[in-house]
Amino acid sequence: MTTPVTTGRRRLLAVPAVLALALTAACSNSSSGGGGGGGSAAALTGDCAKYQAYAGHSGTKVSMYASILSPESDSLEKSWAEFSNCTGIKIVYEGSNDFESQLPVRVAGGNAPDLAIIPQPGLLAQMVKSGKVVKPPQQTVDNENKWSPVWKEYGSVNGTFYAAPMSANMKSLVWYSPKAFKAAGYEVPKTWQDLIALSDKIARAGGETKPWCGGIGSGTATGWPATDWLEEVVLGSYGGDVYDQWISHKVKFSGEKITTAMKTVADWMQNPAWVNAGFGDVKTIATTTFQDAGTPILSNKCAMLQQASFYRAQWPKGTSIGPDGDVFAFHLPAVNPQVTNPVEGGGEFLAAFSDRPEVQAVQNYLSTSEWAGSRVKVSPGWVSANQGVDKSLYTDPIDKLSAESLTDPSATFRFDASDLMPAAVGSGAEWKALTAWFAEGQSIQKTAADIDAAWPQ
Repeated sequence: MTTPVTTGRRRLLAVPAVLALALTAACSNSSSGGGGGGGSAAALTGDCAKYQAYAGHSGTKVSMYASILSPESDSLEKSWAEFSNCTGIKIVYEGSNDFESQLPVRVAGGNAPDLAIIPQPGLLAQMVKSGKVVKPPQQTVDNENKWSPVWKEYGSVNGTFYAAPMSANMKSLVWYSPKAFKAAGYEVPKTWQDLIALSDKIARAGGETKPWCGGIGSGTATGWPATDWLEEVVLGSYGGDVYDQWISHKVKFSGEKITTAMKTVADWMQNPAWVNAGFGDVKTIATTTFQDAGTPILSNKCAMLQQASFYRAQWPKGTSIGPDGDVFAFHLPAVNPQVTNPVEGGGEFLAAFSDRPEVQAVQNYLSTSEWAGSRVKVSPGWVSANQGVDKSLYTDPIDKLSAESLTDPSATFRFDASDLMPAAVGSGAEWKALTAWFAEGQSIQKTAADIDAAWPQ
């Protein structure tokens, strides 16, 4: 799964009063409600003039629903604060740990949000099949020339474009403490064999530090981090072609290649001598939230955590992040050295369930490189694949590391597999089965068979 969900993100933080006053002073919002996107709207002046194309809808509300919770949702709301203040369009945001299960329920029940940030192309396809997703306005379509064609494909269903890309994230990272590594004399591993040797060395050293910590708890999305571990191993073992065949079910979960990959994951993340540092035994991985999983690194109880770039937002305030900091990350090596620089990525896509003018105005703005740049400025750990974003805006070392990997032409890049699989599998049966694999010690054969059985006929 691509989208981080954080306990407590349901709480919406208001824009600080000082910021609100500053925006109000900077922007003269004299547009009248009901305008047609700037044609007949009164002119915006000062810093607000740049939003003229979205004017004419003052006093309107647009609802937005996603799985993004605080603290990440805080920066999301800051990224459109000026736009909202200048245009008078209030974006009413709601984040939920139950987004993936509740969005289809809301849509089926006639209670769809105006806009939804969807992290799985498979879920997008499910929503499009419902007939409720509205095609984007022409301005949004035109803005997509700032993205590489493959990203537009991920936002399309059966060749028709529905949802503009918003974010991109780097999945193939391992978080660690540079300070702890230096003190112990450990080096960042460059190969999978080095990674395994380092893990064994840490385990044999004794003491309270274990090589790995992990957590796959995430509300109704529990299990998604385990899909990432499997995807990393499949891509890093067999390369892109097998990975693609797996997504289309030409290669089955119960087939030799995937069960072998699951055995590799078990040797790594179900090794009782290696996990689950700071929390307990292997089974606690299923009950530990992914947000909490990395905290033992800060107390040197855990050496490493495999998690995406967006985990940057989970470290406590004041944590030094960088090559010489409290925490940093390195690229997860390929299991098979013949696979060139495997990179698994994810992303989010903005889909509309309404074509009201104010909804389209928000949709248009959030598809621009200008909005993406504003999000980068206020959100360390957030990366866009929008090619119009000024690269100098990335000041965070993790963002720079992620952007380099995501744009590396030599990389074997693939989108998150579970997000591309049918929703009943990728965000359903696979989450459930992999959770049982960790929580109950269910066999690889039964786990794989249960996932295969859920594949739509």
